[in-house]
Amino acid sequence: MKKIYPFLILLLITIAAKAQQPIPTDQPYGKVDDADVTMTACDFEKDANAEVLIDKADLYYDQTFNIVMDHHKRVKIFNDNGKDAANFKLVFVGYNHEEYITGLQGETINFVNGKQEVTKLDKKQIFTQVIDKYKSAIIFTMPNVKAGSVIDIKYTWASQDDYVIPAWYFQSDIPVRYSELFTHIPEYFYFSIQSHALAYMAINKHSFESQSLGSGADALTFSINCNQRAMVNIPSLPDEPFMGARNDNLRSMYFQLTSFTPPLGFVHNISDTWAKVGGILADDEDFGRQLKRKLTNEDAIITAAKALPTDDAKINYLFNTVKTAMKWNGDDDWYTIDGTSEAWDKKSGNSTEINLILYHLLKKSGINAMPMVVSTHDHGRVNVFYTFLYQFNRAVVYIPVDSTRKYILDASNKYNSCTEIPYNLLNSHGLYLDMDHKAYDILLLERTQPVRQSVFVNAEVKPDGKVEGTAQISSVSYDRINKISSYKTDGEKKYTDDLRGDDNSIKISSLKLENLDVDTLPLIEDIGFNLDLPGTDENYIYLNPNIFCSMKKNPFFE
Repeated sequence: MKKIYPFLILLLITIAAKAQQPIPTDQPYGKVDDADVTMTACDFEKDANAEVLIDKADLYYDQTFNIVMDHHKRVKIFNDNGKDAANFKLVFVGYNHEEYITGLQGETINFVNGKQEVTKLDKKQIFTQVIDKYKSAIIFTMPNVKAGSVIDIKYTWASQDDYVIPAWYFQSDIPVRYSELFTHIPEYFYFSIQSHALAYMAINKHSFESQSLGSGADALTFSINCNQRAMVNIPSLPDEPFMGARNDNLRSMYFQLTSFTPPLGFVHNISDTWAKVGGILADDEDFGRQLKRKLTNEDAIITAAKALPTDDAKINYLFNTVKTAMKWNGDDDWYTIDGTSEAWDKKSGNSTEINLILYHLLKKSGINAMPMVVSTHDHGRVNVFYTFLYQFNRAVVYIPVDSTRKYILDASNKYNSCTEIPYNLLNSHGLYLDMDHKAYDILLLERTQPVRQSVFVNAEVKPDGKVEGTAQISSVSYDRINKISSYKTDGEKKYTDDLRGDDNSIKISSLKLENLDVDTLPLIEDIGFNLDLPGTDENYIYLNPNIFCSMKKNPFFE
């Protein structure tokens, strides 16, 4: 163990030396060094297709205590494969003008005949897209982009929510040479900061300034916390097999308002507990107030459910009824867009609308169901110490049965089972709303029992290197769900190719699947196959026993 310590010390020294390399950090928008325009590769990631040269933001409160952020970003394109970095989509909350983006400017700089050639972004090529009734986006593509271009943009983002500071991501899918967030926060606001910056943090400077609002007897003087945080030479983060949400892995900083001492008699209600967040959800027009809305022709469904002998039978019936009737439109939000009644009439909606419809029918049928907001794996893990509603991106239904058994129902996926916690929610937390008792709390979504898949092979190895036999695969839980999803989505030919791992030496002569539509039974696959054994000679027969088994190859190899 002692031999590791010198290596760690050397590694830290190397990182520190790397962070101390001189990097231009004070270049304003529109002022680009010739060296950056003519550079041909990233210094610390030679195979990068593009590189963020500068990503800087100055965040402060204006005189009405709105949050304002002046953002400047500069990107270098090294080759044609890096041109995607010239496409921008700036998402903001457009509902009731809660957030807005102004002052957008951009230019592309190329080096032509020994000097810089600037092409400005045409305002006519800037488009606003309405994503849903809450979110909008500004979309644009920089002009005249080619291998060697430098892209420079700037804009101002502002929010009327004076207690929500957006997360800052130092890292990207391409390398970042310099990233900086400078915050100016009045003394009335106290934010706790969660940092995922680790060893690459280069600058963390803190100071105080004084600012005044008003004049004469109405003048208000207060202190401002100034904090500069920056990182240098941050490597790109590519997608890796079995990697969790990108936002959970990126070098980043998160802010949470933990206390507020209001000036001038301002009054704010801070959601500093999960109970308060749950109360906000329960009273929200696009969540809690949707739960009792009547659905077209719901009486027949509820009557049929009530006629079933057990709660388990009622839950299974209603879950499959909604799952079959509704089509997920691909959108994930913790709130409804069209509303449950409208989504039911259209037979299409976002994940929350579908599952709140399920909750409504369960509740009307006498089931002790509760709505729950959750976060999918792609969206990221929920930090239980960060009481922020926007950590969630989907609603599901929670039904506590007893101390050892519960239902977590998500009817937005056609292949989900009511007997399993949806796989893309495992090992994160959900916030459930017990509407009857006005109780709201956090629950860990976990599966403690192991999941097993059994593969039985009965085959004869012949002297000429041929194998002929049968196999039976028994799959339960998530293996069962994944296999049924693949079979029904991809078709039998593609499914068969996946079964043999695209190995041309295996020929599948027959395939029969049993229990496709019975959640409580394992999926049984009966397979007839022939196999040619390559590498067989007159002395030896080489056989890989992991036929039809997931251990046949390393999943981390492409």
